[in-house]
Amino acid sequence: MAMASFAISIFSLATVAPTCKNYRPFLSQTTYSFKSISIRASSTSLDYSTPSSVNEQKAFKPTKTNYWEWKFKDNVIDVYYEEHEHESTGSQKNILMMPTISDVSTVEEWRGVAKDILERSGKLNLRATIVDWPGLGFSSRPKMDYDADVMENFVVDFINEISSSENDLLVFGGGHAATIVVRAAKKGLVKPKAIAAVAPTWAGPLPIVFGRDSSMQTRYGLLRGILRTPGAGWMMYNMLVSNEGAIQSQYKSHVYANPQNVTPAFVQSRYKLTTEKGSRYVPAAFLTGLLDPVNSRDEFLELFSGLEGKTPILVVSTEGSPKRSKAEMEALREARGVSKFVKVAGALLPHEEYPSMVAEELYKFLQENFEVNA
Repeated sequence: MAMASFAISIFSLATVAPTCKNYRPFLSQTTYSFKSISIRASSTSLDYSTPSSVNEQKAFKPTKTNYWEWKFKDNVIDVYYEEHEHESTGSQKNILMMPTISDVSTVEEWRGVAKDILERSGKLNLRATIVDWPGLGFSSRPKMDYDADVMENFVVDFINEISSSENDLLVFGGGHAATIVVRAAKKGLVKPKAIAAVAPTWAGPLPIVFGRDSSMQTRYGLLRGILRTPGAGWMMYNMLVSNEGAIQSQYKSHVYANPQNVTPAFVQSRYKLTTEKGSRYVPAAFLTGLLDPVNSRDEFLELFSGLEGKTPILVVSTEGSPKRSKAEMEALREARGVSKFVKVAGALLPHEEYPSMVAEELYKFLQENFEVNA
């Protein structure tokens, strides 16, 4: 997502790979519920016209933060997650919120939505858990072969690890996260009671621009190899990704709809996410299409149609998405399996830029599909 604005620049560097290599410096029907926690949320609502600032997002503290040790093949990854809940009694519906996949992916994307929905909950007793992807956000970032299957395995394992069968699970995901969840649900690996796909995507920056023929796949592999190397990889990553100018440009060009919402403090907070050891591995896979859950629009539509009559699905499209990404979202407007299609302001991160607006649509969806009395 956030790497799209410089995808062509990186791709052109892949053609000089030999030179770069010389650098040395560088879930049967099951329902789920999350473990109980407690939080008192403020009654102040968010302004629809402007996004929550970085400070406001951070001020909404989760009641519980933790790391889950995910063991996958020979790798052990400390996965960061946080829980939010009103103080309440009785049965609760549980929402798992999953950030978009990008070089600056973070649980902070969903905090404003979690705050707003919990304040709206009324007689619907809600709890929210937000989790970072392996290799992104505040999770650890080992060098491993990340791909869509790895990320799908993570989704399934995480849900099974921290949930029980006493209550319902709802999943809200942004970008590729939403599509990976839908793919897992279509396979029957997870069975959430409802899914909300916010600005859903399925193609990484380079494949959506340059395609997927064999010659392109060879070049993507070459580029991916460069980004993963200890020398040239860090040099390229630092030059094109891990710097405040590049991040500011990405957000202003296609991630946020309103450039004025991209403040210096916000850019600095996202820049810090790109500076951790191992931070380039998942972006290298995402950029070159390895994290794409499908390979075509037809496959994308088939995922949603496979849940028709089984799982309510809300698709939240945006007014300001990049042309190609918007076309894929619009293809879901009349698609089988999509229960409701809405459009809101924003671009690729509407839930972060306009959290209260997105929360309103998500809450309406809950009202229409469950017993909700606001």
